[in-house]
Amino acid sequence: MSFALADKLDPGLPYPLGAHSDGLGINFAVFSANASKIELCIFDQKGRREIRRLTLPECTDEVWHGYLPDAGPGLIYGYRAYGPYDPRNGHRFNPQKLLIDPYARKLLGTTRWSDALFGYRVQHPKADLSQDRRDSAALVPKSVVTSGIFNWGTKERPCTPWAETAIYEVHLKGATMQREDLRRDIRGTSEALGSRRFIDHLLKLGVTAVELLPVHAFLQDHFLVERGLRNYWGYNTLAFFAPEPSYLANGQINDLRLAIRRLHAAGIEVILDVVYNHTAEGNELGPTLSWRGLDNASYYRLIPGEERYYINDTGCGNTVNLSHPRVLQMVMDSLRYWAESYQIDGFRFDLGVTLGREGTGFDPGSGFFDAILQDPVLSRLKLISEPWDTGPDGYQLGNHPPSFAEWNDKFRDGIRRFWSGEAGLRGELAGSLMASPMIFDGRHRRPWASVNYLASHDGFTAQDVVSYNDKHNEVNGDENTDGHGENFSNNCGVEGSTDDPDVLALRKQVVRAMLATVFLSDGTPMLLAGDEFGNSQQGNNNAYCQDNEISWLDWAQAESPDGRELIDFVSRLIALRRTHLSLRMPRFQDSNFQVLPDVPRVAWYDMDGSAMTEQAWEFAEGRVLGFRRACRLADGTVELSLLLINGGAEGIEFQIPDSPCDWTVMLDAADPTASAAPIGNPAIKVSAHGLVLLMGSVAGD
Repeated sequence: MSFALADKLDPGLPYPLGAHSDGLGINFAVFSANASKIELCIFDQKGRREIRRLTLPECTDEVWHGYLPDAGPGLIYGYRAYGPYDPRNGHRFNPQKLLIDPYARKLLGTTRWSDALFGYRVQHPKADLSQDRRDSAALVPKSVVTSGIFNWGTKERPCTPWAETAIYEVHLKGATMQREDLRRDIRGTSEALGSRRFIDHLLKLGVTAVELLPVHAFLQDHFLVERGLRNYWGYNTLAFFAPEPSYLANGQINDLRLAIRRLHAAGIEVILDVVYNHTAEGNELGPTLSWRGLDNASYYRLIPGEERYYINDTGCGNTVNLSHPRVLQMVMDSLRYWAESYQIDGFRFDLGVTLGREGTGFDPGSGFFDAILQDPVLSRLKLISEPWDTGPDGYQLGNHPPSFAEWNDKFRDGIRRFWSGEAGLRGELAGSLMASPMIFDGRHRRPWASVNYLASHDGFTAQDVVSYNDKHNEVNGDENTDGHGENFSNNCGVEGSTDDPDVLALRKQVVRAMLATVFLSDGTPMLLAGDEFGNSQQGNNNAYCQDNEISWLDWAQAESPDGRELIDFVSRLIALRRTHLSLRMPRFQDSNFQVLPDVPRVAWYDMDGSAMTEQAWEFAEGRVLGFRRACRLADGTVELSLLLINGGAEGIEFQIPDSPCDWTVMLDAADPTASAAPIGNPAIKVSAHGLVLLMGSVAGD
């Protein structure tokens, strides 16, 4: 698309920020408190040649702006910012570096690594105190003006209540790269994500939401490129408003919108994993790509008195300065844009503690949390925090404000430790089964605030939890020093793959028991994609740079007899949870409340059917636990569920405690294909490393 470009810009308006077409021209607005001049650079349609450079004529309230008449969507552009190059005082302006618009809604091209990307002269004796005067335009992705037009149809969003939500964490590319039933040219793209075959798999499982690893445009880190690796996970954001170009099969941002529309049509919500805590520009020795060149001292948190250096609470080189109102506005505008223009249903905030930091540290009443919770759009969405970062007092599980759910890694570690055979964990397991009320029962929060998971993208898969005692990250290039050292895993006697039928049977049994614990606990269950069919990463617990078969879902495994059996088992778990309210209690309530005479809301039992005593709880070698929940349904019926758990290495006879109902065995982790059957005896066998679910009911008064 070509335009007859004017020789200068009209004044335009300072709002909205970004580049917006009104049908007659484009308004450009970009924030910089410390620049002395900003130029708009316009490129040809391939983004290779700069064809016009125009100065933004006005600056209002630190927003530089101008209006280009007779231009429209498809225009390709970037910025150059003038001002002091004075790193000691936090300023790193260098007009030789082309800058991505922080509000760019689409990017053209990829980053090409060269020393000219850096604002300083690489390997100069003064390091970043020197200045590089080479033009970086040929090396930087270009910003593209978009229209935002898309037909969403008339179907409403799914709007699944939190208490009924089951999350499927999945990488957009890795989900479909090895699906032989899809065209090769669309595998790993948003088109494949929205394919009927992939959606059918989600519907078979019964999950209600997909949580996508970052889809914002991200940078391929220099050190990874040098190693022949890639930034697979995408936690290194290059543009907060633009989708990752490689995920768009046809190069159009509507490709992603179409996938979301198809997921919504199937009743599946879409949650984005978003990274607003740091950017791809890294520390003082990183490249100049966008924010650093526009106004380093405003966009980043710098060390007071040593403004040459960055506060690094993220462990990624820099920290976005959300205490600055314009920077906070950028994040809020980005979230609202994705919520409205892409109809995103929720967000999972990477290193959420960083976002809540003020000058005095983490604050659940920080400007970031306040801004979201008062926002009429964002406050109604599903909000999930990763409740830690690498800064001081960086572990804040349970300390986020109401309306936020949190990844509960204590749940993850606790069930791994229990099912691996560790002693003294019955009490901790009991808390996990109830959505960790000791952590989340406050400020009128509800059980859904605890996002319960066995595995996530970061760490071992479920299959690897039972197959490896140690991490095996050698292919990452860091001599196996990266990744968590403690995985609370147990290889069941053999490290890695094996043909031993006893070891394989034990691994399958423990995986089923652990997954059942996730889905039969109060709280919000989250399933790592592939765990439903035994996907392995070959013992790699930090596969962030493995854009290959190590990370991609192995759909051949899904089609194997073992894979199909586990998929059916997980589907049963989710269906049971959806059908029975007592398996997903919607509120924290007094556990001793009498739903019926002598039937408290929650009761705990030992293997002889007696109520757990203080002495029993303190018995470290106890690995058997009965967990009964009771709730009254809308029609007055009282529903009861009884979970019988045996974490020991020997099968047991569990005496059924006295109850006012007859029991039906709904699920046995040792026999995943067994149908529901009533109990005729006062005792039931629970296999080693086993879990049995019983259900019963009492007619209403």
